[in-house]
Amino acid sequence: MITVLLADDDGIIRDGLKMILEMQEDMEVVAIACDGEEAVSLARNTHPDVSLLDIRMPKMDGIDVADFLIKENLSMPLLLTTFDEEEFILRAINIGVPGYILKNSPAKRLLSAIRVLASGGTVFQKDIFEYIASQVNKTTKDNKKSIFKDLTERELEVASYVAKGFSNKEISNCLFISDGTVRNHISIILDKTGLEHRTQIAIEYIKEKGAF
Repeated sequence: MITVLLADDDGIIRDGLKMILEMQEDMEVVAIACDGEEAVSLARNTHPDVSLLDIRMPKMDGIDVADFLIKENLSMPLLLTTFDEEEFILRAINIGVPGYILKNSPAKRLLSAIRVLASGGTVFQKDIFEYIASQVNKTTKDNKKSIFKDLTERELEVASYVAKGFSNKEISNCLFISDGTVRNHISIILDKTGLEHRTQIAIEYIKEKGAF
């Protein structure tokens, strides 16, 4: 059973999300918060598998809540966002938030994202990051030195699967290698590229390599 915390200051959205999640046989809503501080308090008490967070909330925004959840290893944060929140998304990338989804996404996509995060994967809705790349990448590909230039063919494969949001187990199944080998490859990728976490691997891969 996947346990979920919902945090949004809009009561209608909270009720709608709760209804969708409670219809799933493999999901349980264990806490509902109307602001960031309440979300942190409830997460401490319930330790949900996934926390679905609105970016704009009173008292603490979704990024600050996500940062706390990551540092305290309490839950996997999934941020609800829109295209006009670029600054918030860039903050989230820097702290290693593993999941982002647009507020107008269909329920099927939201449910899939929650399941991916619960399994240890990452969720990068392609159109969000193509938008970010178009805004923050001020240099052309011709002038920009690839941070992936020193990776082996296998390491590039692993990086591509990370960018697609695959968990370590899913990557190991696709490449017929052990989970431990996947973890080693990711550690090497981080070391060679100077990146800090798998979220940055995904972002930089999408920005540099383009669409899948």
